[in-house]
Amino acid sequence: MQLLSVYVLAAAAEIAGCFAFWAWLRLGAPAWWAAIGTASLVAFAALLTRVEVDFAGRAFAAYGGIYIVASLVWMASVEGRRPDVWDGAGAVLCLAGAALILFGPRSG
Repeated sequence: MQLLSVYVLAAAAEIAGCFAFWAWLRLGAPAWWAAIGTASLVAFAALLTRVEVDFAGRAFAAYGGIYIVASLVWMASVEGRRPDVWDGAGAVLCLAGAALILFGPRSG
């Protein structure tokens, strides 16, 4: 459960950080949003170091599935656009891939 919590917090920090830059550069938000975005992205990077796996690449790859689902949740809750069936199917496929990366049997 701790693994999932770290990934969810990391996803929230990354999406919030990227959205802050989006809001600043595309939606006309004040420039100080970039500072908030930067702080959020630093928090995201720090959180990913808390994932207990042997290799950074594996932690990052598995995180991708969580990020995709979190992005769709963001789209629905913040941007007001409900994901369609293809978004949902893709998210399920990505979560299955993330689980395989994290929990698949390893040789040697």
